[in-house]
Amino acid sequence: MAFDKTKLSDLKLDRENEDRPSRSGVLWLVLLLAAAGGAVWGALWWQKGATLEVMTVPVRRITTGENATVLNATGYVEPRRLSTVSSKVTGKITEVLVEEGMRVESGQVLARLDTTNIDVNRRLAEAQLAVSKSARTETMVRRHEADLELQRVKRLVREEISTRTELDRATASFDAIVAQLERQNEEVKVAERQVELWQQELEDRVIRAPFTGVVVDKNAQPGEMISPMSSGGFTRTGICTIVDMNSLEIEVDVNEAYINRVRPDMPVEARLDAYPDWKIPCRVVAIIPTADRNKATVKVRIAFNKLDERLLPDMGVKVAFQSVPNEAAPAVQYVIPSAAVTEQGGRKVVYMISKGVVERRAVTLGDENNGVVTVLAGVNGGEKVVSPVPDGFKPGISVKEKIQ
Repeated sequence: MAFDKTKLSDLKLDRENEDRPSRSGVLWLVLLLAAAGGAVWGALWWQKGATLEVMTVPVRRITTGENATVLNATGYVEPRRLSTVSSKVTGKITEVLVEEGMRVESGQVLARLDTTNIDVNRRLAEAQLAVSKSARTETMVRRHEADLELQRVKRLVREEISTRTELDRATASFDAIVAQLERQNEEVKVAERQVELWQQELEDRVIRAPFTGVVVDKNAQPGEMISPMSSGGFTRTGICTIVDMNSLEIEVDVNEAYINRVRPDMPVEARLDAYPDWKIPCRVVAIIPTADRNKATVKVRIAFNKLDERLLPDMGVKVAFQSVPNEAAPAVQYVIPSAAVTEQGGRKVVYMISKGVVERRAVTLGDENNGVVTVLAGVNGGEKVVSPVPDGFKPGISVKEKIQ
């Protein structure tokens, strides 16, 4: 059998063609590794050389025994003296003498009601009083005449010129006139009381301020009907609302779980929602001895140490109950902005600036109030924290403090 050399050549390995793709893959791998290394080196070079500008805030030191917040709450400015002034009687309003914002004094006339019928009845009572006085004057003259007659008869009886019967008749006539005069005196008093009654009716048609204050609401106009009780329709029940601005105080609802932290005469720092930068010194006046079972709160009354014209009724206010001075040994604490605190790994951390490099530090926090948080541990006075913390901020990078 002859050997086929062509078939044997087919089994030969082509070494030249096999090396070509292998060399190409190695080349690509080398290029890829070089690019990755360059990227890493560039990132490290940029991170080392780049400087990030950040805002910093110094850590502020406080003493808990002097000025420490033990509880925060919200409430409203409320007046202790507020009155919607109404009329004692039903009538038509003829004049309203007040406007919103006007200051009124105690007893000042606020409005008047129609007095047409009252004037007529008062004049009638005055006429009846005049008649009663005139009749009494006539009786007084008759009593004087009867007294003279009685004295003359007594003298004649002593001289035995007149009889005892004439004396008795003169005495009875005098006594009758005296009794009539007494009755007419009482009639005059009744007529005077009647005049006083209609005078009071007139006074009831004049509505006066019960105390000194400021008109905050005007509820009625001339021509409208007013009544002390609501009778439906278009009948008003009040002329205006007056507030005694000297009686303003704060009322807050404190959760009953924390009411044990509040005591009478406790110092309080208040901030109005309208003036958040204005710190108002106050004190606790009273803790209302009852709880609201629906809200689980207890009402606390807080008085202003000094009133100000910027204080208005129904303003929203935030209060911070302060610890009583010297009630415990003072302990040093520090406060920083709340924006300087972030959370990582379930712990609160802040970023400190140390020799131009960022350092991350875990902290223990206390109470937070109005964007400021108390730091119980983790920082010291004189250090600076980054606030606010930029997105993606990491420790170890170079930073430069930005001037605010």
